[in-house]
Amino acid sequence: MQSLSVQSLPTVQSQLALTLPSSNDDQLPERVLQFGTGVLLRGLPDYFIDKANRQGVFNGRIVVVKSTSGGDMTAFARQDNLYTLCIRGVENSELVEETVVCSAISRVLSAKQQWDEVLQVATSPELQIVISNTTEVGIQLIQDDVRQSPPESFPGKLLAVLYARYQAFNGDPTKGLVIVPTELIPDNGTKLEAILLELAHRNALEGPFIDWLESANTCCNSLVDRIVPGRPDPATHHALTEQLGYEDDLLTISEVYRLWAIEGDESVQNVLSFHKADENIVIRPNIDLFRELKLRLLNGTHTLSCGLAFLSGFDTVREAMDDELLSSFISGVMLGELIPGIPYPVDEKAAQRFGFQVLDRFRNPFIEHRWLAITMQYSAKMQMRNIPTLLHYYRQLGVTPRYITLGFAAYLLFMKATTQEDDVWYGEREGVNYPIYDAQAGYFADLWARLSPQALTITVLQNTTLWGHDLNQLPGFADSVSLYLVQMIETGVFNTVSAQFDHLETLSK
Repeated sequence: MQSLSVQSLPTVQSQLALTLPSSNDDQLPERVLQFGTGVLLRGLPDYFIDKANRQGVFNGRIVVVKSTSGGDMTAFARQDNLYTLCIRGVENSELVEETVVCSAISRVLSAKQQWDEVLQVATSPELQIVISNTTEVGIQLIQDDVRQSPPESFPGKLLAVLYARYQAFNGDPTKGLVIVPTELIPDNGTKLEAILLELAHRNALEGPFIDWLESANTCCNSLVDRIVPGRPDPATHHALTEQLGYEDDLLTISEVYRLWAIEGDESVQNVLSFHKADENIVIRPNIDLFRELKLRLLNGTHTLSCGLAFLSGFDTVREAMDDELLSSFISGVMLGELIPGIPYPVDEKAAQRFGFQVLDRFRNPFIEHRWLAITMQYSAKMQMRNIPTLLHYYRQLGVTPRYITLGFAAYLLFMKATTQEDDVWYGEREGVNYPIYDAQAGYFADLWARLSPQALTITVLQNTTLWGHDLNQLPGFADSVSLYLVQMIETGVFNTVSAQFDHLETLSK
């Protein structure tokens, strides 16, 4: 079977109704520089820009910078930077199946091998926008030399790009960029801007550049919301390939629901003209409501459920939602505990509506969202997504939240590494190893090797470096987490959850 490419498209005989690229897409100017090649970017921002190009309201392509060594960068070159996005799900009670061959990406550059070319893009007069998704740990301040080729960190790379642009245009205030990070951290644009300014000072860059950096460029806080799993499982990939009539190594599946909320004013709207292509691109002066609902309910539920569901024997979100017990846990933690704990003034009915919408998204029959993928950087996600909610729940209600406690105990058990290979720690589920991709994996491996579950619980909860708070100070929390953790070890995670629901049913009678 032929592979996806510009040359093969005219001969494709597909069983699906394909939306194909326009014939003049390759003539559009490169207006966007994107740091990251992941599926979330392809499934949301890049899709939106592709959609806008089709409607003639943006007319610009994306140069992608790949900073990591993992993954197959050559797939983009083999396919002329085309990729297929299969959109599947339910919207307004209607089944939706849409298939788009996206052509918004013009080229993919390796930061390590093609840094000079990246800097050349920085000096283009047509460049207007920077987009990024470098994972939740990508926006952090580290000591970095912006004159390296390339700098080590994402903020270092971005600062080098901006410095090259400043030099190329002699500090022209009209040549600044609109920078839209999509990393899932609160105030991502504000934090990125602060890091850029600090790095500029640490690198002793001249004062006029720092003034230009601050005044001519705009770092926007933003929020992306769309479930875009990784590569489809082999059976799904094979079935879609047969229907498409071509091979696509970048084949991406997403749900129908989509949201890109961007904090900005009218001038930002003018630059990000692609927002006209879809009502779910929202540019407003304040996006806190969107951020809180997604972060606390969708992402927070994912984080509190992933270890528990995975260790209960479920590999995907859909499998767990098809199980009465796990579905009850997921609904209970979201609607019963996370909503009351949202540390932001939110209308309860609006939060409930959002929560039910999220549960429908979790039940999407077309999405194979793997729990193991959700556990990546588990500790950082737990801190950012759930600890503020936990603290506010205690302040509001003053009681121990049963579902959150269960989810936290399962997190501790998931982090129990038994072996290490090639710098990766592995836990064990039913005799099969699973990878623990977490910056704290070594810390937990050490604790599990020498502490009892009770002592480990206390030690982890009092680690203010991890949580920003001593969680042992929350009445009853440590005792409950420890009790559940011991039960999970002795009787299994699924049986522990089952016992708790039996207990709740007994209390209700």
